[in-house]
Amino acid sequence: MTGVKGASLLEALVALILAGIVTTAIFKVYVNQHENWSTQEHITDMQQNARAAIDELTRQIRMAGHNIPTQIDGIAPDNTNPDGITIRYCDRDCKGVLMHDMTGPTANLQCDGQDLSGFHNGEWVYIYHPDSSDGEFFQIAQVLTSTAQLQPASAGLSQNYEADAIVLAMQQIRYYVDISDSAHPKLMLQLPGQNPVTYAENIEDLQIRYRMNNGIIVDVPVIPEDVREIRISLIARAAEPDPNFPSDPYRRRAYNSSVHLRNYST
Repeated sequence: MTGVKGASLLEALVALILAGIVTTAIFKVYVNQHENWSTQEHITDMQQNARAAIDELTRQIRMAGHNIPTQIDGIAPDNTNPDGITIRYCDRDCKGVLMHDMTGPTANLQCDGQDLSGFHNGEWVYIYHPDSSDGEFFQIAQVLTSTAQLQPASAGLSQNYEADAIVLAMQQIRYYVDISDSAHPKLMLQLPGQNPVTYAENIEDLQIRYRMNNGIIVDVPVIPEDVREIRISLIARAAEPDPNFPSDPYRRRAYNSSVHLRNYST
């Protein structure tokens, strides 16, 4: 039929090629934008994890030694590279003194005439001999306020404590870095009688040093009560490797903090 116009095969191929070029360019822009967004998300998560970890360590270390007897160390270093630390303190004034010798490891702790309302059922507390550092944590099954007794949980204690032993509502928190899964290192937190839990993901390293009362800085203090400052160095890394860094694929951030122990002598 004369007068009818159409597209030739060559014109169709050219149009197809041009459409492919435009589509490829748009897709490449989208991929680049998505990768940039994903990278920024990983960086943000990494920074948040690191800040949460350093803030938690700083806050808890600042409490070390608060309101606990001198024979109990407020800090216990763990120089394992990555390092760890155990912190002890009393966040409330709550204690009981045994008025009678225990008759067995699961026997009630009798604190005649004392107010034990500050203790709670299911709470882990610390018992020790006042003339030594010998003591342990145990769980309270029930607080019998009417008779001023503490009933230990079924596991009981490791020994029979004598009269004058003291029960303290003491906090003990252990922090360490778990690198058993090299792809997902993490800062762990452990409380007495409980399994460790993850506090912050992708924490790769923790280094802790101690400034003593004579100004010397050490990795492990011989006398913890002579520590005046604790210096924390923490390294966090991104959750996923970055293809732009083939030799060392993880982005990292280092954070530092210095804590003066306000509950120790200056």
